[in-house]
Amino acid sequence: MSKRNEVRFSSVILYSLILNAGAAFMWPLVTVYMHNYLHKSLTLAGMTILVMSVFMMVGNYLGGYLFDRWSPYKSAIIGVLISLSAIVGLVFFHGWPMFSILLLFVGFGDGACMTLLNSYAASIKTRSTRAIFNVLYIGQNVGIVIGTLMVGFLLARGVTTVFIVAAVFYFILLVITLVDFNVVVQRRAPGKQIQRGAPRETNVGSMILAICGVVLGVYLSYALWESVISVHMTSLHIPFENYSLLWTLNGLMIVFGQPFVNRIGGHFKLSTQTYVGVFIFALSFIGLIFAKQYYAFVIVMIVTTIGEMIGFPGIPAWIDSLSTPQERGKFQGMYNLFMSFGRALGPLIGGVFLDFAPYGVLFSFAAGIIIVFLIILIILNHRRVTLLNYLAKK
Repeated sequence: MSKRNEVRFSSVILYSLILNAGAAFMWPLVTVYMHNYLHKSLTLAGMTILVMSVFMMVGNYLGGYLFDRWSPYKSAIIGVLISLSAIVGLVFFHGWPMFSILLLFVGFGDGACMTLLNSYAASIKTRSTRAIFNVLYIGQNVGIVIGTLMVGFLLARGVTTVFIVAAVFYFILLVITLVDFNVVVQRRAPGKQIQRGAPRETNVGSMILAICGVVLGVYLSYALWESVISVHMTSLHIPFENYSLLWTLNGLMIVFGQPFVNRIGGHFKLSTQTYVGVFIFALSFIGLIFAKQYYAFVIVMIVTTIGEMIGFPGIPAWIDSLSTPQERGKFQGMYNLFMSFGRALGPLIGGVFLDFAPYGVLFSFAAGIIIVFLIILIILNHRRVTLLNYLAKK
């Protein structure tokens, strides 16, 4: 029986949901488990998350490299097996230091899987890339909501139970990979040649780097929501449970609001969609400077989520539109690498800033770095479009 030419769209969505649900078990668990159960310092927990993020970045890069240069199918199997093996190991060995060591392999495997997922999704030709990544983003957030809710419920029954359920998620991921990802991935778009010296060939690298700079700024700032803002809110005598409810609000807005945002966004260019969403997202950090009451944090989270829904899903689709098929894995790997790097740097930069300056300075920095990267991207894209239009008239 001949192989199919592309992976099923439904399988990509299911893969995204299960991968992110499994990964969401680990991220909120690390600090709580290391501090409350293993009795390690918060600094050591932060260092563990940082090193885990570095391993994820290596996985991001290697996943894209192997997708382009080797077998996407075998690479996907190996990526899932690495994460699954590490999670199974954690079921039996979750003391110190094995807990942190095995987490590094989880990060590496997840990094590879995330890049390979994006690369497989971008290779689907029966739907527009924009539509694929819009729905993929919904699947990702549904998975995160499921994983985050389950880990809080399961941890009360013991950390072993958490790892057993996480292992089940990764086993399902392996089955999906084995059954549905053994497809023929087109390396070159049929009938499409790139002329020597074309602007796409010479400027695509700087454009994608500029987009990845925005990704770095956005996720560096987003990581502050996951780290220092909880401390900031409790210092204002706002209960931690209320902070958790903000993430429930975020998840529900994305799950129910993203389809409507996608429908409206389809009438605009990917670049315009990214500019508007990222700018709104940056403005939300200005709002955090003045937030003192809980209702203000709710408003800021709503603005943050609106910016996220508008700007984030279109970024990997925009990168794919600039990529050649034979470099799809490489550039999707860069996107995921900069995302992981931003998430790794955010808590570290937040801690350093707060040692020397108040929260307002940190939030101003977060907004500023996003806007600076966004301005650079707008300038480069304007020059690229102007050059393409000029050459088209010749």
